[in-house]
This record gives sequence, structure tokens and C-alpha cells, in this order.
Amino acid sequence: MDPSKRLDVPLPSESLLLATNNPGKLREITRLLNECSLSVFTPKQLNINLDVLEDGSTYPENAFLKAHAFAKAGNCLALADDSGLEVDALGGKPGLFSARYGSSELNDLGRVQLMLRELEGIPDENRNARYVAAVIFVWPCGSYRVFEETWEGSIAHSPIGNRGFGYDPIFVTSDGRTSAQLSSDEKDEVSHRGKAIRAALQWLVD
Repeated sequence: MDPSKRLDVPLPSESLLLATNNPGKLREITRLLNECSLSVFTPKQLNINLDVLEDGSTYPENAFLKAHAFAKAGNCLALADDSGLEVDALGGKPGLFSARYGSSELNDLGRVQLMLRELEGIPDENRNARYVAAVIFVWPCGSYRVFEETWEGSIAHSPIGNRGFGYDPIFVTSDGRTSAQLSSDEKDEVSHRGKAIRAALQWLVD
């Protein structure tokens, strides 16, 4: 990321490409962009098939890598999110590697089960965790603006709920429910991704 290309005001744009192939993220981001004034497209709608190497050292760097690649491929503004779950008792892991925690062969349930095994015997007071999200707008020229937010919580002792995706069944929110027990509207209101995307959209219209 070139600091000189950070934007204070947005460049004109009519279309917005979502720079992700993750079905769960696509559902959430599309929902959060419901009132966006831009025409929103998924990669599939534009016949774009990219698998971007996420080798950045921070969430914003990884988000930039994805968004810039998709922005150039679609020749339009792109939005990407890079997010992760940071667990204090695991020294902040899995963090940047949340989607590849343990092994790239594991699915969401496998990663949840792995985390629960690693936290076995850890008492509630030491199971603090947070979701972190970096949401970024990137133009084909490489200009960008990034928005970062967090969502504080803790890790349950077993999965509860069947909504959401990723670690949602074990991420306990401030009201004692897991993220997977929240309705879509409830989650969007308090989640890391929801807060970051609302900030991004506000910046576009200011």
C-alpha cells in the first residue's frame, strides 16, 4: 500500500465490485450495501475469477491486495474486507490466518472444533476475543481508503446457533448470545464488518 495514494475524498464512480469469493461475506456485504447508491456487482456477475494471494502483514494490506486486483480486473471501484478473530488466550491467534487456521483443508466447523480443543480448560474470564475487520475501497489506479473496526466478545465452550458463518457459533457477544444466534439485522448493527462498511458508505456520501 502506497501511503501517498490514500484518499481524503472519493473519486467519481458508478459501479462497485465486491472483491471476495467467500459466500458468507458476499451475503453479509451485499446486505449491508442494500442502500448504496452505486451499482453493486459480485465477481461472478462480471465473469471475474481471481484467487489473490493474501501475503500482507496486516488486515488493511490483505484487503488492499484483494481489492486492487479486482478493481483492475473490473476496471471499476472495488470493495474488499479482510477480517479475523483474535483470541487473547491464544496470543492473538488466529488473527490474519483465521480463514486458514490449522489447515487450508479444514472447513468452518473444523476450525471451530480446533479452537475449542486449544482452549479446553481455559476459564470464562480468560476467553476474551474480538473480531477485527478492515474494509477498503480501491480504485483501478491504486488510490484507496480503509476503515477499521472491532467487535469485542469471548469464546464459548461449545457451538451455539446456526446463523452466520466462520467462528460465529462460538463468538459470544455482550448480551450472552453467540453471533450465530443473532438475526441478520442484530449482527449488522454491532459487528466489526457492519460498523466498518457503514463508515465507508458514510465517507462516500460526505
